[in-house]
Amino acid sequence: MIKTIFCDFYGTLAAEDDDVISAIVAHICRTCAASPQDVAAYWWRRFSALCAASFGGGFRTQRDLERQSLRDTLTRFGSPEDAAALCEPQFSFWERPPIFPDTKAFLAGCPVPVVIVSNIDTSDLTRALYFHGLNPAGSVTSEDARSYKPRGEIFALALRRFGLAPEEVVHLGDSVSNDVWGARAAGIASVWINRQGKPQPPEVERQAADLQEALPMLMIY
Repeated sequence: MIKTIFCDFYGTLAAEDDDVISAIVAHICRTCAASPQDVAAYWWRRFSALCAASFGGGFRTQRDLERQSLRDTLTRFGSPEDAAALCEPQFSFWERPPIFPDTKAFLAGCPVPVVIVSNIDTSDLTRALYFHGLNPAGSVTSEDARSYKPRGEIFALALRRFGLAPEEVVHLGDSVSNDVWGARAAGIASVWINRQGKPQPPEVERQAADLQEALPMLMIY
């Protein structure tokens, strides 16, 4: 029987920072001879690699990794811009991201407690929740767990903190790699929140277009 829902935050309950990233990339491209596609792809690869290497005693916050990955990107493409300054709009966005229209209704209507499990720094999530007046049953961040999804430490910490077994939880998230694969590796069932209508990968067992569509799926586990 499902006792709790684990739920990703950015991309699931709140918007991702895609528009902010696009603006940063466009600014970089005005200072060097590179295409937006090349800059964005390199920045994402570098950020992802840093996240994968950041755990345990080598853990670094997401703000730190964002600055480092952007510094590396600027160096790669020969841009003279300052990474710390460029990151500030992104950090501001993390603190006050728009939430999706169905978020508050989902949190209010879910028949079991909802715990946010998010790859983000704790202070950023705390500020975002306060800004929108959201009161989930609890939260676990990558900073709390000192690791990033899809690694298992963040899911294991959430289970321990709330006294749950994997079979008592369903995880909702918009990332196939971080949320679906990460939850599966931890023995937790998942529903992929596919707000953008992407093709369903074969490894995804259940998907929903939004949180309201996901709600009736949660109780069939």
